[in-house]
Amino acid sequence: MDSAVQERLQRLEDQVRTDKVMVAFVAEFSRGKSELINAIFFAGYGRRIMPASAGRTTMCPTELGYDAALAPCLRLLPIETRLQLSSLAEWRLKPDRWVNVALDINDAEQIAQSLEKVTQVRRVSVDDARTMGFWHDELPDENPSKDAEGLVEVPMWRHAIINMPHPLLKQGLVILDTPGLNAVGAEPELTVNLIPQAHAVVFILGADTGVTRSDLAIWREHLATTPESIEARLVVLNKIDTLWDTLNSPQQIDEQLERQRQTSAEMLGVRLDQVIPVSAQKGLVAKISCDDVMLETSGLPLLEDALARGVMGQRQAILRSAVGTGISGLRAETSRVLNIRRRDLDDQMAELRSLRGKNAAVIGSMRNRIEQEQHEFDLSATKIHAVRSVHLKLLREVFHKLGTKALKEQLADLMGVLQQKGLKLGVRKQYAETFVRLKGTLDTAQASATEIHAMLEGTFRQLNAEFGFSLQVPAVPSLETFALELDGIEQNHMQYLSVGNALKLVQPEFAERLGRALSMRLRTVFESAANDLELWSKSATAQLDAQLRERRRSFARRIEAVDRIQQAATGLEERIGEIEDGEAALDRLDKHLHQLTEELMHLADEPQETEHHDIFSPA
Repeated sequence: MDSAVQERLQRLEDQVRTDKVMVAFVAEFSRGKSELINAIFFAGYGRRIMPASAGRTTMCPTELGYDAALAPCLRLLPIETRLQLSSLAEWRLKPDRWVNVALDINDAEQIAQSLEKVTQVRRVSVDDARTMGFWHDELPDENPSKDAEGLVEVPMWRHAIINMPHPLLKQGLVILDTPGLNAVGAEPELTVNLIPQAHAVVFILGADTGVTRSDLAIWREHLATTPESIEARLVVLNKIDTLWDTLNSPQQIDEQLERQRQTSAEMLGVRLDQVIPVSAQKGLVAKISCDDVMLETSGLPLLEDALARGVMGQRQAILRSAVGTGISGLRAETSRVLNIRRRDLDDQMAELRSLRGKNAAVIGSMRNRIEQEQHEFDLSATKIHAVRSVHLKLLREVFHKLGTKALKEQLADLMGVLQQKGLKLGVRKQYAETFVRLKGTLDTAQASATEIHAMLEGTFRQLNAEFGFSLQVPAVPSLETFALELDGIEQNHMQYLSVGNALKLVQPEFAERLGRALSMRLRTVFESAANDLELWSKSATAQLDAQLRERRRSFARRIEAVDRIQQAATGLEERIGEIEDGEAALDRLDKHLHQLTEELMHLADEPQETEHHDIFSPA
C-alpha cells in the first residue's frame, strides 16, 4: 500500500468515524423542547437530565455530542466573547477561553446539576446588551426589561457543548438545543451555520396553541428557506396530554388533534405526515416507569421512528455509498500494483528460462541489454518529472483561487457594503454578484482540473505504450456538491438582507458578525473543494510513482539475478524457484486483499434494518 492509497483509506476511515448527524431542536419558549430531548435521549438515567422546568430554560445554544479525545464535560463560552468580533467557529479553536465542567457519567444527579448552568443569566448595561445583540433601539417591544439599576438580563453563556459517551452520541449524533426567537436572531452564526448544516430540524409547537405568531416568525425567518430544507423538517405538536380532557370522548380528542395537525401543516407548508403529535412529558414518565401503554399513547415512538428511518437512515446510506465507492477504487488501484509485480515476475521468469544451457557470453550480453533498457528508462523518467512540474503548477493555481487570500478579495466589496454606516443600500445586489463570482471560481477550478486530467491522460497513454504500464487517470472529482452548498448558503443568508431585517443590518456589530459568519462558512466550502482536488491529484501521481518504483526495482532484481547466475551454476535454478515463490505470495496477497475489501463492500451494499426501539432504547 503506497502513501496515497494509505491517505485515501485513512480519510475514508476518518469520514466514517467522525461523520456527524446533527438534529436541531428549535422552538419558541415553553414548548417543551428540553423535555422532548430528555424523553428521547436520556430516559435511561431515570430522571430529567436537561433543565426542563416551567418557563424559559435553555438560555444559550447547546450542543450534545461526543468526542472520544475529551473526557465527559460541559464546556461553556462566556457571553462576553460577543463583545469581540471573533466568530463562534474561531472561538472553538481556543479551548482555553471556555469554562470546563467535568461530568461524572455514572452520577445522574451530578450531570443534571452541572447542566443547570446553561440556564444561568447575568445583568449588564444597556450599552453592553446592545453590543451583544440583545438590545435593539429600533425594536423596543423585543428588548428585555430593565431593573431598578437600569441593567438588563442576558444569558451568562454564548454557547455550550456537552460531551457525553451516550450510545447515540458515540455513533456520531449531535443534538443542537436552541434558545427562543430573540437569542436565535441575536447569534447570526447559529442561523447561518449551525441550523442550515443540521441534517434535520425538529420544530416544536404546543398542541394546545398550534402555530402562534412567534412560532410562524421563527419558521419563516430561520427554517423554511428552501423547498429542499422543508423536506428535512419534522414538526412536533407537543403537550398533547393537555387535550386529554375527561369531558371529551377519545374520538373527540382525536378529531381535535387531527384538526391541529392539518392546520399546522397548512400554515407551515409541510406534508401532514411531517407533523407528529407527542407528549414528551408522558413519554419520559412512561419510559422511566416501563409503561408500554402510556408510551404508545404519548406518540413518542412515532417521532423516534421518523428520526431513525429518516435522517439517520439517509445519513447511513450516504456513508455506505462513500465506503463502497472508496473501497472499490482503492481495491482497483492496489490490484493494479499487484498485477504490475506479477507481470514483472513473469517477464523475469521468461528471461531466466531462456538462459538455461547458455554460455557466459550470452549471459553477459543479456546484462548489457538490461542496463541499456534501464538507461533509456531513466531518460524517460526525466521527461515524466517535467510533465509533473507542469501538473503541479496548474494545481497550485487552482489552490490559489480556492485559498483564503483569494476568497477575502472576492468578499471585499460585500464586506465594504456591510460595514458602511446607516442603511446598507445596494447590499442585495452586491450579495448576488459576490455569489456569482464565487460560483465562477468553482467553475474555473473544475475546468482546470479537467485540463490537468487531459494532460495526464495523454502522458499516461504514452507511458503505457512505451513501457507497458497500466496507468489510468482517476475521474475528475465533481465540484457540483460544493456549488450546491454555495446555493444553500446564499439562500439561508438572504433572509438577513430582506426589508424586514433592514433595521438589524443598521447595527454595525450585527452586520460585522454576519459578514464573519459568512466568511467562515465559505472558507470551509472552498477548503473542502481544494482538499478533494488535492486527494485526486495525489491518487493520479501515486499510481505513476508506484509503477516507476516497481520498474526500477525490477531492473535491480534482473541485474542481480544475472550476476548470481554468472557467479554460480546453481544460481539460475535458485532464482527461478524464488520467482515461483514470489508469484505464489502475490496470489495469496491478492486473495487476502479481495477478502478484506469484500467484507467492507458487502456491508456497504446491504444496509441492515434498524428499529427505532434499538436506537432510542433507554438502556
